[in-house]
Amino acid sequence: MAFANTPAPPYYAVIFTSLRTEGDQGYGAMAERMVELAAQQPGFLGAESARDGLGITVSYWADLESIAAWKQNAEHLVAQRLGHEKWYAGFKTRIARVERDYGM
Repeated sequence: MAFANTPAPPYYAVIFTSLRTEGDQGYGAMAERMVELAAQQPGFLGAESARDGLGITVSYWADLESIAAWKQNAEHLVAQRLGHEKWYAGFKTRIARVERDYGM
């Protein structure tokens, strides 16, 4: 996986941190679908993800309105419900405004 190709700040980051339950139970396929679907949403800028026990996915968005629309997407609502019911032992979502970014 490569770094997300984000524009110059400011933009927004949605940081989703999670602990999974045991077994896949369809999680892998749904996670792939959510990345595909998010990429089709207005305002989506990219995403980065890692999992080693604790999972962290950061998605980047142009504005707060785009984040709100994504949260209400019909397929995403189904994934959220399934996450609550069977995929996550716990999770935390944080939304932050990116003021600076730099790297090599």
